[in-house]
Amino acid sequence: MAGTQSRAVGAHYDVGVSEIIELARRAREASYALADASRATKDAALHAMAAALRENTDVIVAANAVDVAAAREAGTPESTVDRLALNPARVDGMAAGLEQLAGLTDPVGEVVRGYTLPNGLELRQVRVPFGVVGIIYEARPNVTADAAGICLKSGNAVLLRGSSSAAASNTAIIGVLRDAAALCGLPADVIQGVATDRAAVKELMQARGLVDVLIPRGGAGLIQTVVGESSVPVIETGVGNCHVYIDAEADLELGLEILLNSKTQRPSVCNAAESLLVHSAVADEFLARALPALVEAGVTVHGDSAVVAASKNTPASVDAGGAGVVAATEEDFGTEYNSLDLSAAVVDSLEDAVQHIRRYSSGHTEAIITRSQSAARRFTQAVDSAAVVVNASTRFTDGGEFGFGAEIGISTQKLHARGPMGLPEMTSTKYIVTGEGQIRT
Repeated sequence: MAGTQSRAVGAHYDVGVSEIIELARRAREASYALADASRATKDAALHAMAAALRENTDVIVAANAVDVAAAREAGTPESTVDRLALNPARVDGMAAGLEQLAGLTDPVGEVVRGYTLPNGLELRQVRVPFGVVGIIYEARPNVTADAAGICLKSGNAVLLRGSSSAAASNTAIIGVLRDAAALCGLPADVIQGVATDRAAVKELMQARGLVDVLIPRGGAGLIQTVVGESSVPVIETGVGNCHVYIDAEADLELGLEILLNSKTQRPSVCNAAESLLVHSAVADEFLARALPALVEAGVTVHGDSAVVAASKNTPASVDAGGAGVVAATEEDFGTEYNSLDLSAAVVDSLEDAVQHIRRYSSGHTEAIITRSQSAARRFTQAVDSAAVVVNASTRFTDGGEFGFGAEIGISTQKLHARGPMGLPEMTSTKYIVTGEGQIRT
């Protein structure tokens, strides 16, 4: 019945059908074939897609070079260029992600729960694909392969709308993936690219009945636009204003190592730390170590008055490259920098740290560094984010690191999915009811 309903809704677009609606209709038709595909067929397609990426590395990197050159010519910050750039190693990583997906359990058909009712009816709740998923994302072209792979494995056709800054890269990647899927007997239209102009995006957001769910990945502006303007249901992925809190009972050497990894290992991603909180009981000692180390790593620390005062006792003044300690504004504490910038504040208690996080956090990932079990327990209970980490880097909030394979994004909402969205999160469920003639009285 659901398929019949979708086709009926699609009939609304028969007259003067637009390119976007035609893409969505083709995706809908392809989704029926994909829903019927066996795990063996889907896994073979994923392996073929991985091999094709490797075989076409030169083509993909050359296309990406066009995007990177255009971005630099437009004055794009290097942190954003880093998110955009591909090289052979990153293409190989995209391929490896697809291969890892092939090795994961197929979520489609999994029985979530099942039992026999008192009247003898057998009830099973099973995972099924959404059908057609639209993904609107910015910059990073590796998302193209990740999203296509996850959607294919979970039985969903996908409409991929990347940013105009990655248009050449995404066109090359999508072409390679479509050809590989078709060679394995799947419709090429299970993977399609969408034009980057605003009119096309707006039409995609209004294609309710043809597109089952939209997932935005990117900055706060993009996400809010999709959430606010879409008539298609949206799974909201959030920005990452992630915190590291150094507790009064912290191992300070461990805390410094975790802070530097959280901030500097790859600052342009959503699970990088953007804010540091330090308990006043250890602030002098910790900041005396941390501020010079952060500056040496090229970080500009946007500190409150206590952090700025502490910097005067360390070699942490602003250097010629811009790294150093500067006075923070109110806006700094709520900012996802995606760069070598970090807001920092001294708090008088764990509860003050919790209150600060509640006020400024985006609900992505927060970490506490402590040797106190009671402090860790209180922090994990009181902080309401998708991931709460004890004595480890914020950089671990990631589908691959969690063992899910590649991810669609990190959901910071509370309905349907929260945290890294892997294969199970890309399915819905339906109930299968089996009887022997029972009627309701």
